Amino acid sequence: MAASLVFRLHDRGPELVREVLLERGWEEYDRRHRQDEDWNLYWRASLFHKSDYYNLMPWQRLNHHPKTVGITRKDFLTRNLRRMRTTFGAGVYDFSPIAFILPNDYTRFLAEYNRLRMSPGPPIYWICKPVDLSRGRGIFIFEDVKDLVYDSSVIVQRYISNPLLISGYKFDLRIYVCVKSFNPLTIYIHQEGLVRFATEKYQLSHLGNLYSHLTNTSINKFSPFYKTEKGKVGQGCKWTMSKFRHFLHCQEVNELLLWQRINNIVTLTLLAIAPSVPHFPNCVELLGFDILIDVKLKPWLLEVNYSPALTLDCQADIAVKKGLINDLIDLMNYRWVDRFRDRAYKRKLHRCLKVNRSDASMAALTVKCSTQKNVEKTLPQGEKLPLLKPEKSQKKCSGLIPRYHRYLPPVEMNKSGAKSGMVSANTTTYSDNKSADLILGPRTKLTGVKKLPCPAITARLPGPPEVTLRDDNETEAEVTPSTETDVSSSTCDTPQQEPLAGSWRLPKIHSVGQRSVNTASSQTREKGTAVPPPRVGDFIRTFPFNSATLKASQEILDVRTVIQELLKLTAKLSHCSRPIRRKIRLDSVRDSEGDGTFESLFWGPKDPKLISHCLQHL
Repeated sequence: MAASLVFRLHDRGPELVREVLLERGWEEYDRRHRQDEDWNLYWRASLFHKSDYYNLMPWQRLNHHPKTVGITRKDFLTRNLRRMRTTFGAGVYDFSPIAFILPNDYTRFLAEYNRLRMSPGPPIYWICKPVDLSRGRGIFIFEDVKDLVYDSSVIVQRYISNPLLISGYKFDLRIYVCVKSFNPLTIYIHQEGLVRFATEKYQLSHLGNLYSHLTNTSINKFSPFYKTEKGKVGQGCKWTMSKFRHFLHCQEVNELLLWQRINNIVTLTLLAIAPSVPHFPNCVELLGFDILIDVKLKPWLLEVNYSPALTLDCQADIAVKKGLINDLIDLMNYRWVDRFRDRAYKRKLHRCLKVNRSDASMAALTVKCSTQKNVEKTLPQGEKLPLLKPEKSQKKCSGLIPRYHRYLPPVEMNKSGAKSGMVSANTTTYSDNKSADLILGPRTKLTGVKKLPCPAITARLPGPPEVTLRDDNETEAEVTPSTETDVSSSTCDTPQQEPLAGSWRLPKIHSVGQRSVNTASSQTREKGTAVPPPRVGDFIRTFPFNSATLKASQEILDVRTVIQELLKLTAKLSHCSRPIRRKIRLDSVRDSEGDGTFESLFWGPKDPKLISHCLQHL
């Protein structure tokens, strides 16, 4: 019987995650009754430590990728978007209002402020936000620079003074984005989201009224008008995305073009950090993108939330967030990964030998195996086990010194002159073969090799997890070891360098911060079996969305090609809305589909259809 899935929450929250996982049959982690590594999902709202990533076991997941703070903190987001705008042009990265980081950019801000103030036209307004606060805290709007007062690092951004209104009330969209992988980049956007309203009518004459200008729920739920009827908005301050789609349909808005522009904002923002995020396949990221739409139906990026709120304040929250977490767990796909954890604990693979680094010259090792009594075995006199130290490049990347040293048993040379460290048929046979079953499995057949004892089982190496995550289209044969497996196939790869004399160590699957090189997975990807599913629940895959972007994300992320494909698709949707461009539209559709082997759904509409179908029926 398979072990139950176990979740671990930091600081006892969020409560919605606990509720959803318990309903799905999971068990909550209890340190008093479980070992440190006996969990499948670790969820926390704050940043993880570096050691949390490097000590991950194959069956464990974290709900954050490292280094995503590059877009979730306001000043980092401003710097990254400014860099991308300089590299790829202001016409591409034109979805964020001009912003300055104070006090460093105060001179540049003052020059821009004076230039806009002297130009003809309506007055220009600015909004000031602390760089490290959330939920609307510390935000204020001003027109005159003399009203700019701050005592910490802040972002001063041009205020979008012409927002689209519903019944006179300002609103923005909370878009939920899941990045399943940064390497290769794989993005899903949830069909359901939230529309957050201000609770007092929009008026530029009252810049200090936060209930009129800010849409944060944490502020507006304390408004005196929160529970009153507010025209089409109704009570409260939230809609579901489904209700907003109905509103757009009634207004005869070109929805497809609007949804694609929002999709472009999400993808272009993530491209700013994707090349720099280290490769950790056992992580997933849920982000909250705040999008404002102006009267010209142009979407603007306000900010990206690192841990979007999962509290249930109203009926709209219940309708959206509970399904969101369920779909996120489905997207993580624990179907096969739990088999690794169950198998490891049954065979005691989690046991490793802890050795004091200062005692590297010791000549005797105490071996503990679960299948026999504790027996003390010593090496032959004069022989020492070599110390396998991590490579210098690993230390530099991780910034950590491994706490344990890993040892594996020496292998004798055969009489035929085989290289030291290689297992041969002439190797000395030991009486007890049970320890070899701990690594290879009790039913594994050793072709031409006699079993060896394993005095030290290495279940964890000083690097990222060795088993990459698997998708729904994989078969059980790809996960469960075959009964006709030899020693060479029991590991994923072979070492690239010569093995150390008198030693044998498990190979390093992939280096820290670099893309893994796995021939089997590359072949699978070429056959099309490793392509991420287009839809999981209400999560729609928005990247990669065609064959060109799939290819551009496989090895080194080709940002320029991705941007070109995004612009092409947006241009085709714009042309499709004009009947006189009928011939151009059909030709562009034919070019975009190619051989038709890669299809994606169009995110945004209530019933998402294939991108090619949307283009053909406009």
